[in-house]
Amino acid sequence: MADNMKMRAQLKGDYVEVKVLMSHPMETGRRKDDFNNVLPAHFVQLLTASLNGKQVLESQWGTGISKNPYLTFRLKGAKVGDIVSVTWYDNLGATATQEIAVTLA
Repeated sequence: MADNMKMRAQLKGDYVEVKVLMSHPMETGRRKDDFNNVLPAHFVQLLTASLNGKQVLESQWGTGISKNPYLTFRLKGAKVGDIVSVTWYDNLGATATQEIAVTLA
């Protein structure tokens, strides 16, 4: 499901800035469609990030996150060529993972 995420990981001085754009509907379960039917909840519950296979971030999300979420975070101790991996899991059992190598800014 690599089409579900776009990532960038750039070395900027002594840290790596990681930017992730995820394609996900993030439905709260409270919104109604044009026919007044409630749309079922569909949202990312857990997001994890790792650097060279070692987990560096775990985030639990809920319905308060907007559609197509955008996340930025920084890592210390990484170098050019290291692999950053981000995985999300939603409440309906879907998951997506994207990996990218760290580059110079």
